Amino acid sequence: MSGITRYILKQLAWGMVMVAVALTAIMWLTQSLRFIKMIVSKGLSVGDFVWLTILLMPSFLVFIVPLSLFTIILYVYNRLTQDRELVVMRSAGLSHWGLARPALILAATVTIAGYILSLWVIPWTVRDFHKMQWSIANDISDVLLRQGVFNRIGSGLTIYVRERTPSGELLGLLIHDKRHPKHPITLMAEKGALVYTSKGPRVLMINGNRQELQQGTGKLSLLYFKRYTLDFASAARAGTRGNRDAREMSLTELFHLDQAKMAPGNYRRAVVELNQRFSSPLDNMGLALLALGALLPAVFDRRGNKRAMLLAIGLMMLTEAATLGVSNLATANLSFVPLMYVAAILPIVVGIVMMNGIRPRRWLGRLPPLKAA
Repeated sequence: MSGITRYILKQLAWGMVMVAVALTAIMWLTQSLRFIKMIVSKGLSVGDFVWLTILLMPSFLVFIVPLSLFTIILYVYNRLTQDRELVVMRSAGLSHWGLARPALILAATVTIAGYILSLWVIPWTVRDFHKMQWSIANDISDVLLRQGVFNRIGSGLTIYVRERTPSGELLGLLIHDKRHPKHPITLMAEKGALVYTSKGPRVLMINGNRQELQQGTGKLSLLYFKRYTLDFASAARAGTRGNRDAREMSLTELFHLDQAKMAPGNYRRAVVELNQRFSSPLDNMGLALLALGALLPAVFDRRGNKRAMLLAIGLMMLTEAATLGVSNLATANLSFVPLMYVAAILPIVVGIVMMNGIRPRRWLGRLPPLKAA
């Protein structure tokens, strides 16, 4: 690797990392607001909150990194043009492809990283995220019964604890159980404890009563007890996860889909997800080549190549819109799946053509060439 290549590559790599970190931080902040309710209602710890939001980040990196790479290529090469460094490099005999080598090396590296994320890392993080989210929302064994608030457990079970002692004893228990809508019951007890058995978590209540309205008559049935056990296992089962998200399926599962056992919509989404994992990382190379193809062959202007940058940004927006549109079409009709690869490969082809000096004059508005200052 020549000194010039290392010089430009270092600027590109550090710049891309800084832009990606900034965009990731913004994305993390916006996504973390979704879990404020869990902190308030479920008593989610800081560690669990941070880990839950971190599990979301790899899913966004496949979109953030290509845009970061595109942005930093435009910035660095435009700055090199303004500082006349590219003029000196061209005078030393470097061609467009020679100047583009650092960006292409970085784009190839990021593309490989994108495949690692798409094929292995993201399915694992999405799967763990959904498991953890469901566990926090529904599994009593992972949720701390907080004192002084109404704790909702699973579907149809609400528990109030007046006080929780350091030893784990629960004082002043009030439980409303409407897991059977036609037979809701209310239980009150002086004290109790949360115990874990092989069949699931249970609450042991001491010195209390069980209240139930009889159907038809509306009379209150009141039962006093010294010891009573309430099973939470059915509450946990009521909140079991439904169909798995296609994003959390492994490559093996996606390659061996059984259409007969899946709903039509879920099957289409799974097929699109499989093809998206192979096509989306190519955005890194496609956007990089579009930026290079717009900037490097442009006529030198010490004030910067604004028209070339606008051209690159316009092509990037068209590429992203086409990728999103084709993905939606493929989800509705699987016959459009091949277009996902067309949308991924076409920017690469266009970028190569532009790098070879063929300019899209219609997009430039047939403006006269700029004179060198």
